[in-house]
Amino acid sequence: MSRDGIRLLGILLLSSLLGPCAVAQALGSLGSKDIGNPANVSSTTKYETAEGTGVLVLHVFAEKTGALLNGNVRLQLTNLANNIGLIQLIAGDQEGIFTNIQPGDYEVEVGSFGYVSVFQNVRVVAESHREPLEIVLHKDPTTINLDIADEVISPKARKETRRAVSELKSQNLSRAQKHLETAYQMAPSSADLNFLLGYLYYLKQNYTQAGTYLSTAASLSPNSARTLTLLGRTNLQLENYPAARSALERAVLADADNWSSHDLLADAYLREKRYEKSRAEAEVAVAKGQRLGRSTVGPAELVLAQALLGLGRVPEAIQALRDFLRDSPQNPLVYQVRALLTQLEKERSSPPSTQAASTSEIDTSRTDPLAAMPDPVLSKSEAWRPPDVDDAKPSLAPGITCDTSHVVEESGKRVLDFVQNLARFAADEDVFHQSLDAFGIPVHTETRKYDYTASVSQDKDSVVSIDEYRADKVTQAGYPDGISSTGFMNLALVFHPELAKDFEFQCEGQGDWHGQPSWIVHFRQRSNRPNRMHSYRVGSVFPVDLKGRAWITADNFEIVQIEADMVKPVPEIQLLSERQTVEYGPVPFASKNTTLWLPKKAEIYFDFRKHHFYRRHSFDHYILFSVDAEHKEKNAGNKPVDPDGLEQKKESSN
Repeated sequence: MSRDGIRLLGILLLSSLLGPCAVAQALGSLGSKDIGNPANVSSTTKYETAEGTGVLVLHVFAEKTGALLNGNVRLQLTNLANNIGLIQLIAGDQEGIFTNIQPGDYEVEVGSFGYVSVFQNVRVVAESHREPLEIVLHKDPTTINLDIADEVISPKARKETRRAVSELKSQNLSRAQKHLETAYQMAPSSADLNFLLGYLYYLKQNYTQAGTYLSTAASLSPNSARTLTLLGRTNLQLENYPAARSALERAVLADADNWSSHDLLADAYLREKRYEKSRAEAEVAVAKGQRLGRSTVGPAELVLAQALLGLGRVPEAIQALRDFLRDSPQNPLVYQVRALLTQLEKERSSPPSTQAASTSEIDTSRTDPLAAMPDPVLSKSEAWRPPDVDDAKPSLAPGITCDTSHVVEESGKRVLDFVQNLARFAADEDVFHQSLDAFGIPVHTETRKYDYTASVSQDKDSVVSIDEYRADKVTQAGYPDGISSTGFMNLALVFHPELAKDFEFQCEGQGDWHGQPSWIVHFRQRSNRPNRMHSYRVGSVFPVDLKGRAWITADNFEIVQIEADMVKPVPEIQLLSERQTVEYGPVPFASKNTTLWLPKKAEIYFDFRKHHFYRRHSFDHYILFSVDAEHKEKNAGNKPVDPDGLEQKKESSN
């Protein structure tokens, strides 16, 4: 293995996945052009437009600037002077261009299926070129995404499922039901199919049948936030409030950043007259939903108002209702809320002796928060992989500050312990691999079992190397889909005192790791430092800069989990995204009187050459080989040798 300083390779050897791909650029529709080509996004581009008129150019992105949206986008430009509008449909990788526009003030509405629409005011002037207007759309958390389950269904069942999803999106419920029932007969234990049938019956307002399928889906996939959220919503419709509360409490644990789960849980508490819990949960929903726009959080503001009313905090309830009317002018409950607000304001102006009694008798039944929630819709989005670390903000304990340099320094000491205590170790490794279709449904699944061995070495110049190799437990034809994934042991070495110089760190605060207080540290490869951490080998080696987030125990600074994403795509090899998640756990070794934190599970999701892949590695039954320091230094730079070639002591972690 070649080395340059600390050479810590985390490489995916993409040796035989696909043949060469021919890439063709399709011509966009009239009024749009490809924004994936940097040559097309210059702000000095001139457009043909009539004299005295202007041009409006829009770039639409998904979740963050620069991330192209996968799907069609609807653009509407409305003249605020006469309310005359223009509508244009473009592909997500194209820019929208409106020409021959009369100068003046306009409202731009940008929407795409599965995303929250954005409204923005813009002034158009008479000119033939202008800086593009960048619009970022965020996924609508009320949409229903088709997640990945650790399951495989037959090709025929998968085909029927794809057809059902297409019909569901088109609201052709009878056709969707036919395809789902056919698929269900072939795979009744599929969590996805049970969920889709539950979703179908929810749309048909057959909540009893919906609850039956969703309960089964939740038992098959107990940590699926989308299943638990819809199950809770279904039980609210059935007025089974304890069951709704139970499902929604699990949903917010599975996905703490989904505002709609918090909103529905607040509604469940409200129905049980647990007003203080309802108020607190509604405030969380409002705070988490506001990043998607004020119009998103109207339902949560309505729950908040009714919880405050139940607590007798009438002035605050009135303000929450005003916020609802301000933020959600198109909500179907606007008139009912306005009537309730008028009644409350009238009661508030009544004599104090009558206010308490009259407030308790106010009828809020016409302002049902569930009726304010948009209907759940099915969205084919990037649900096959977790969100980017910069898009998913962790929940933090309020009022606790974090010293970044101290946490990084102490974590670095633990990493040094790891390097100094290990020479070689082995483990049993199980690999679960899936290739996925465009709907996120597994197309092909493989499992492998390996004898995994890693060798850690450090020379007198502090050059650290981790070499890995695998031996098949049984005869196997290469790696799944021709992909060898390594480097999970390396990821914690981001905090190694030498390698840490290549990264920027920020301790975001204190969070919770399975009930244990933990520091949460964000890291990112420095642009002015060499990448010595991660790369892909596809013929040549292509460095991949990493950014990520680590959970570090607050009491002893052990790294318990690291999530890492690519800083940017690698177009040379058509690598669009990669996500690694490594979970560490304590492994005791009695003879050395030490406990080391080693990887227990590692997951990787990546989008390569228009294919989606998911892989899970599980490590168990660790064995530690003890080698003296002189031998350890002597062998720095050599690849792992055969165990019979070393005089060493072997110890099992069991």
